[in-house]
Amino acid sequence: MILRGYYNSEVLHTSENIEFIVPDKGNGPYRVVYLFHGLHGNQGTWIDYTMLPYYSKEYNVLFVIPETGRSFYSDQKYGHKYFAFISEELPQISRTIFNISTRREDTAVMGCSMGGYGALKLALSKPEQFSFCGSIAAACIYLQPILDGLRKDADSYRKRGAEEQEILTDLYAIYGDDLEYLPENDISALVKNFPAGKLMPTIYATCGTEDDLREENLKLRDALKERAFNFTYEEWSGGHEWYFFNDALKKTLEFWYKLKN
Repeated sequence: MILRGYYNSEVLHTSENIEFIVPDKGNGPYRVVYLFHGLHGNQGTWIDYTMLPYYSKEYNVLFVIPETGRSFYSDQKYGHKYFAFISEELPQISRTIFNISTRREDTAVMGCSMGGYGALKLALSKPEQFSFCGSIAAACIYLQPILDGLRKDADSYRKRGAEEQEILTDLYAIYGDDLEYLPENDISALVKNFPAGKLMPTIYATCGTEDDLREENLKLRDALKERAFNFTYEEWSGGHEWYFFNDALKKTLEFWYKLKN
């Protein structure tokens, strides 16, 4: 069952678009995946471009898919508090509507591109809530070099094209006019500074061998290995596109499913 709608978010102070895919079998409590879209997507993109409704039936999982714009799943300095939304309000409202399991081992977060970044950020920041993270071709894993480069020469970045100008606007909205570096938004910093002895999420990361973000994801793989995270990294032929994302989502769900069975 696919449910589409919106509700008035107290955190965002606006109407928030959201979609749910509810399993046809049973009445719960359901295992749940919070599924995040990429920079150019919205709450409907995963349903439109993948076999997601079929996967919900196959794995008997409830999917929660919010609309977060181009926020990078972060609290914005000039805008809305999207991280507070996904980490606090979204799980709360989802459990109010549906019979969702509250057990950590039944709770996962997944996403592609910007959504892969958001999934990693949420799982590493709130490991007590999320036992599993599926990262598909994550973007902006290493934040500090990006912000440092922009501070030095933002004008040349603006001249590259409309897409670069839009991304620059996104970053100013999050980090302010001085593009202040925030380690809580940096995946590499969250990995490096993960508290010793704290319960770690299991991470399954994937990326296409022809993806422009491959080198960044390989660095993530090495950083996770260095800190002894429970992680698996896989790559195969594919670019930054939905053919790969659909296959990667299937593999990610299969990996998570096998952890419990």
